[in-house]
Amino acid sequence: MLSSHEKIEQDPNYQELVRRRSSLGWTLSLIMLVIYFGFILLVAYAPKFLGMPLGTGVMTIGIPIGLFVIVSAFLLTGIYVSKANSKYDPLIRKIVGGSRS
Repeated sequence: MLSSHEKIEQDPNYQELVRRRSSLGWTLSLIMLVIYFGFILLVAYAPKFLGMPLGTGVMTIGIPIGLFVIVSAFLLTGIYVSKANSKYDPLIRKIVGGSRS
């Protein structure tokens, strides 16, 4: 007799959920790492570029790029939450409903 845990692990819906979440999680993590380390490399190797003024004020190119790094983290989190609510939650309900039998 299989335990509830073993039933869930063998459920095709669970396996699909794990695959989808893993794939999306790694993809979004990779995107964020590229953005973040790209910014760090710019700071390290092109500080003059980041210090170039935009217009006649005190704003430099580095400020909007830095804001982009921060905003992209929020956007990627929003993408994950949106996918979780629309794709993963229905799968979880199927898994939980199927494991009770």
